[in-house]
Amino acid sequence: MKLFLLCLAAGLLAQLIDGTLGMAYGVSCNSLLRTMGIPSAMASASVHFAEMFTTLASGISHFRLKNIGKTLFLRLLIPGIIGGALGAYVLSNLYNEKFDPLIDLYLIIMGVVIIIKAFRKSKTTRDPGMYVYPLGFIGGFLDAVGGGGWGPVVTSTLVASGHDVKKTIGSVNAAEFFVTIAESAAFTLALRASFLENIYSVLGLIVGGVIASPFAAILCKKLPAKPLMIVVGLLIVGLNSYSFVTYFI
Repeated sequence: MKLFLLCLAAGLLAQLIDGTLGMAYGVSCNSLLRTMGIPSAMASASVHFAEMFTTLASGISHFRLKNIGKTLFLRLLIPGIIGGALGAYVLSNLYNEKFDPLIDLYLIIMGVVIIIKAFRKSKTTRDPGMYVYPLGFIGGFLDAVGGGGWGPVVTSTLVASGHDVKKTIGSVNAAEFFVTIAESAAFTLALRASFLENIYSVLGLIVGGVIASPFAAILCKKLPAKPLMIVVGLLIVGLNSYSFVTYFI
């Protein structure tokens, strides 16, 4: 019950962040879970299984609002699925506690990316190029290995490159649902009994996310994005910097 309540709180907070910014659910939630002492592979698996529900709702909403660019969505889809499944396999089968500092560093970088994005101005809008294919693969791989990063890596890169903000967020979120399914399937096959033994963490994340969703939508309209992104970025950097330092103590 304690684990369920802790994960419920983590899922609620992470969904409030993601629903307000359109990114950072994975890195926020994974950082909180790992800080609680949940192993990296299990934390990432729990986050992605729960994220299937939130990304589905997000994708449907963007589809109804016509915020999805067909070309961008299709170019992200297959590479993202392949990268996500491969990343889940690597983390589940080749994971060693010695990799934890590397994951900490990756999440610290993601926190810095979010902070930088808060200060970066949008460029002239342009059409998606061929570089979207490797970007989707890298985003999916890092998302699975680091427990999050699809949004910060893919969305930030595309927006910073001059893509339309609404079409980018909608297309990336819609593709993320399918990437998350691939990651969750790979984690479930690899972890099996271990995953089922930690089902309370998954249920906690799902319930917390569902509770937070309507409030996040309200916050999205009320709160200014820039200061919130800075706070979230600092939180992610702080949590994982602490984890990184304590690993060597």
